[in-house]
Amino acid sequence: MKPDGFLAPPAATELPYLLLRRGDGYEVRRYPGTVCVQTTYERRDFGFGQLGAFTTGMNPYSPSLMTVYNDDDAEVSKDKMMMWPLQFTNPGDGSEAPSPPSDAVEKAGKGQYKSVSLTSQSERIVAIRTFDDFAMEPVVRNADRELREKLERDGLTPKKGSEEYVVFAQYDAVHSMGKRRGEVWIELEDGGHPF
Repeated sequence: MKPDGFLAPPAATELPYLLLRRGDGYEVRRYPGTVCVQTTYERRDFGFGQLGAFTTGMNPYSPSLMTVYNDDDAEVSKDKMMMWPLQFTNPGDGSEAPSPPSDAVEKAGKGQYKSVSLTSQSERIVAIRTFDDFAMEPVVRNADRELREKLERDGLTPKKGSEEYVVFAQYDAVHSMGKRRGEVWIELEDGGHPF
């Protein structure tokens, strides 16, 4: 209830979720099946611009989810990815993702949107650690490391292979002013949690 000061305005309506647990320094949430639009990016503002132009008239949801791989010394490095949720499955409609909007199917991968694709995600359970600093690499990687330590402490198992990348969420517009809301996300292994 206490004032937080000037908050950065949210970029879009937030994707709904079910809060399953509030742990010491993290939350566990269940997200519905979603269909998302994604693109590779070098700079976040370019990714925001590309997805913003693509989704004109589609009303995407927040947050913007970025995936950055931990393979700086690999022979072939993997591109950073930015993803925006477009649609989600309603509660009780199953765990699979809905069909993508027809206008998104028509534009994805073509012309100026050749780097934009559609992807689907089934319902998933995600551990989340919030941070309010700027989403710079040291801040994001430190929050990811801290979350992994807390999950290990509490007996929760991250999805296999998730240590190869960092997923972080940004809820506000890329150049907004004020206190920001950022999160790191680690999907939990099926059976690696009591939820």
